[in-house]
Amino acid sequence: MTEPTPPRDEPTPPCDEPARPHGGPAGPWDERAPGVLRLPSGRLVRGRGLRRPLDPAAPLPTYGVYLLGRRPPDVPWEAHWLRWPDFRLPADREAARAVLTEVWERAATERVELACGGGRGRTGTALACLAVLDGVPAARAVAYVREHYDRRAVETPWQRRYVRTFPAAGRRGHG
Repeated sequence: MTEPTPPRDEPTPPCDEPARPHGGPAGPWDERAPGVLRLPSGRLVRGRGLRRPLDPAAPLPTYGVYLLGRRPPDVPWEAHWLRWPDFRLPADREAARAVLTEVWERAATERVELACGGGRGRTGTALACLAVLDGVPAARAVAYVREHYDRRAVETPWQRRYVRTFPAAGRRGHG
């Protein structure tokens, strides 16, 4: 007799492809792949828009954080939903900091992705916060993401302000 599977605390986001095996431990993202941002520490994180289908030839993430206003459907990898409405800020800023810190930590050894609907505003904001955690000065983080990820990332004045005021306490820096 098998034990019942406990319910998942966090929903997972949409995926337009069937599950496929990961084939063992995950290596890093290909730095040249679309949407992959290299942080100054060398960590690689993929940002993407969920409205665009995944490339079937691309490796799957091992962990994804989905920045959406409503619960996303399941995907075949570990995922976390961070409630973050379009053109807005995270509903729970303390939770956002904790989740983004986990993303930063896991990006050292795993294929981690951040995604929202279009892959620019919320995703760009979250990537800029990762840059702050990685040691980029908060006042420079949006420019860093626009230079290395998408020139239109971080779409609203309040998203830019959120990055500038992203808590520096406990910042990890390079390493």
